[in-house]
Amino acid sequence: MQVIKEYVQRWYESGLDPDEYICHGKQGNLVEIEEAETGKRRTVLTFCTNDVLGLVQNEAVQKAAIDAILKYGTSNSSTSVLSGRIDLHRQLEDEISAFKHLPYTQLFLNAWMAMQALMDAFCHLAIPVPGFQHTRETLILTDVLNHGCIVSAIANAGTRSGKLFGHSPRVRVRAYRHCDMEDLSRKLQRYARSDDRILVVSDAVFSMDGDIAPLPDMLSIMQNYEGSVLLMDEAHASGALGATGRGIYEHFGLLPQQAIERGVVPLIMTTFSKFAASAGAAISSHVAELKPLLNVSPTSIGTISLPPPTTAAALESIRQVVKTPELVKRLQENTQYLRSRLEENDFMAIGETNVLPVLLPPELNPKIFARKLMNDHGVWVSPIWFIAKPRVRITVNSLHTREEMDRLVTSMVATREVLYKPTISA
Repeated sequence: MQVIKEYVQRWYESGLDPDEYICHGKQGNLVEIEEAETGKRRTVLTFCTNDVLGLVQNEAVQKAAIDAILKYGTSNSSTSVLSGRIDLHRQLEDEISAFKHLPYTQLFLNAWMAMQALMDAFCHLAIPVPGFQHTRETLILTDVLNHGCIVSAIANAGTRSGKLFGHSPRVRVRAYRHCDMEDLSRKLQRYARSDDRILVVSDAVFSMDGDIAPLPDMLSIMQNYEGSVLLMDEAHASGALGATGRGIYEHFGLLPQQAIERGVVPLIMTTFSKFAASAGAAISSHVAELKPLLNVSPTSIGTISLPPPTTAAALESIRQVVKTPELVKRLQENTQYLRSRLEENDFMAIGETNVLPVLLPPELNPKIFARKLMNDHGVWVSPIWFIAKPRVRITVNSLHTREEMDRLVTSMVATREVLYKPTISA
């Protein structure tokens, strides 16, 4: 433990530790927070929540969660495959399947577990079956900026979870440059073998850059590899992309069926912590046989099933999105408005979605910028300072008013004027 103590001490001395805040209550986008270090409380306007459609405080969603507790209790107290499956799970799976246009869906406690379960199921199948021998290797292609849950899962894809010394065929992982379809094509040509099982995995919306994966181009490349599998992580796409919030396929005017018709197997991971006012994740497919494999993966069979209140909240949230598509429209309008206001004031907001990473001049420390924005103006954004290009990460949602977005931009301008004095060359 001495190494850990010395490391953390140096970490704090270097100013790399994040500022910590504790929430005491919220009303819309106004949040009462406590500064953990000092105990100071204040009410701030938040632009760092992933509650993109503002459903966390929706009365119908709250009531659904409460009713589920009254009917089932706070927990299912078992794994889904043993005795922890309830009717709400089936309803939520059916609702997601209809929403994503893929008929078979399996639930998980979170995206990290869903991704690992998929690697276990796809690469290593489940348990030894008499008369069946698994001999084909797997080739995985991953975008270099994919989310940590993907990176973690593919890093461990070579061995099935819970079976350190396995005998499955080899899994080979290769990365391609961010959204670079020429590089993806080159990597497939270079590394794919005739008998490989091919899996390409990508975020639909990239959580730190706010840009969108080029789905049509990906399908055009992958159709040359019959039976290849395309997994889209729609954590930040669900509820945000497409006219009705169904995600990246709707955004590009496509259905998963069109991928199937081109010989590509579509998989979609949906998470509930952003658009669905809850927690948990799901993987959807048109292949019925994948679902039982996911259900007996180590991350399913060894873990409690999704609790009743979180299941009910996610279920009602998706129903609210289907019933009120204007929530999605308002989110997209707010995204366009805030991006235009930031551009008018010479802020470099990259990407194209409601995730707005604003790149700062290298002389500006994002942590100090965000801290001053909060202390002087009562506006809360997320500073990102562990990467090469300093940035603040802003998330806009459907509840933000134009007055609130104007307040954010005005406050950012004032903060920049205090902290940043550009050198003017003669």
